[in-house]
Amino acid sequence: MLGMAATQALVNPELLAWARQRSGLSDAVLAKKLNVKLERIAEWELGTSRPTFKQAQNIAKHTHTPFGFLFLPEPPQESLPIPDLRTIENRELDQPSPELRDVIAQAKKKQEWYRDYLISNDFPRNQFVGSITLQTPIQVAVTTIRNAIKVGVPTTGKWEDYQRELIEGAESAGVMVMRSGIVGSNTHRKLQVSEFRGFAITDEFAPLIFINSSDAPAARLFTLIHELAHIWLGSSGISDLGSSRRSEERYCNQVAGEFLVPATKLREAWSHTRSFLDNCASIAIAFHVSKLVVAKRAADINLVTSDEYSAFYRAELEKYKSSSGTSGNFYNSARAKNSLMLSRAVVSEAKRGRMLLRDAGRLLGIPPHALRTYASTLPK
Repeated sequence: MLGMAATQALVNPELLAWARQRSGLSDAVLAKKLNVKLERIAEWELGTSRPTFKQAQNIAKHTHTPFGFLFLPEPPQESLPIPDLRTIENRELDQPSPELRDVIAQAKKKQEWYRDYLISNDFPRNQFVGSITLQTPIQVAVTTIRNAIKVGVPTTGKWEDYQRELIEGAESAGVMVMRSGIVGSNTHRKLQVSEFRGFAITDEFAPLIFINSSDAPAARLFTLIHELAHIWLGSSGISDLGSSRRSEERYCNQVAGEFLVPATKLREAWSHTRSFLDNCASIAIAFHVSKLVVAKRAADINLVTSDEYSAFYRAELEKYKSSSGTSGNFYNSARAKNSLMLSRAVVSEAKRGRMLLRDAGRLLGIPPHALRTYASTLPK
């Protein structure tokens, strides 16, 4: 019985409140997850009682907080490992969520492994990283990126085909492209579009971009080119693609817009006698992009108001969220999350016995026993 009484954890009440708020959980939601009464959460956070050691571990688990943090004298000063470029006008952004922090950490871990792999196998640096500056004319930047990824202006096909071609071109040029809407394989840890739409982590050997696939599928095309522009600038950062005062973000938005829908051609195709939606529909077909990309570009060059575009974007995102569908093929999802380049390299090392199956599976987020099947799904 004495052992039972001694299981109370001497956690810092202030850190309990900090962990819950950091994770975005209300006291009611956390109480439900821990299977305790609501007032128990308040008692713990006020310090009038303490959770047991097991309860404290569960608090750390559900708030995605390192367990040791709960015993600190004060909340730690956390900083993101890459620049946060999401400031909109003068509005302060909320503290980055544990989900955003963890997905960046996972991406960096994969990037570091792949960088070491490339260096150990005598691969050269990517010359395009940092090859443009904010003073480079937009059209020159667009042409430079297009030539490097070897993807011209589409003449046939749908925007989905164009996106696939762009991703393949980016990876062929040496840019790792990762896409996911959750942290790892945890479907309960979804990435919020309201927090970020993508990020870039520049590196001379293994540049990486990540696209938040919780976003409307059509919006991801713009994010892809925006993040590629970051790589060509040689800059890292988290982006939300909103209206920003940062010159770097504005520049990347302009490059993405001009790459997908050139301003002069859009103005020529835009009819002031047709509705906003009719213009978007007809021009999307002509440029082989989505209506959402056309709408974004129209807002960029003041053919429509930012409010009109925002309303259209929200409607598209809601349609995507409410659409029915399955979770998709596991192996297709794994390829998107890991990038084809990384997947091929890890599988190759595992096959040659240079990497344990356990370590390969952990890096790719795939059970070791499924690696052989996963390898067979990778395009040659």
